[in-house]
Amino acid sequence: DLELQTDGNRSGHLRNGDLGLAPTNDDVIRIIAAQLAEIGDQFDKEIQGRVVNDLVQHFLNDNLSREEITQQMSRAVRELAQAIPSDMEQEKAMLVLAMVLTKKIVNTMPSLLQRVYNTTLNYMNRQFHNYLVEMVSA
Repeated sequence: DLELQTDGNRSGHLRNGDLGLAPTNDDVIRIIAAQLAEIGDQFDKEIQGRVVNDLVQHFLNDNLSREEITQQMSRAVRELAQAIPSDMEQEKAMLVLAMVLTKKIVNTMPSLLQRVYNTTLNYMNRQFHNYLVEMVSA
């Protein structure tokens, strides 16, 4: 129900005038988002077009299940994560890589927006749910 946001803005659906989100500290969320965006800008330059094009082809393949595409996204993130400096928090880097890949795929093939978004959200919920909760609550 929430939109993918990487610019520090919260998103949600209005219910009786309130956002449908649990109360959080907006400043903390903005700081985290700014850090993720900065890391994403660095990764954006390093991700080769071949990786993006391979993922686009998987998303275009209607014979692949949602699970198979999520596995391909996971594989691509793991492979890209191998080049991450060891001083960077692995979960944070992989989370940002997933978001940057999503952006690059959608920029390459805008018609895949809904499928890519759903796959990325599924992947992030499976892989990083606890990490995201810890990051926001810290």
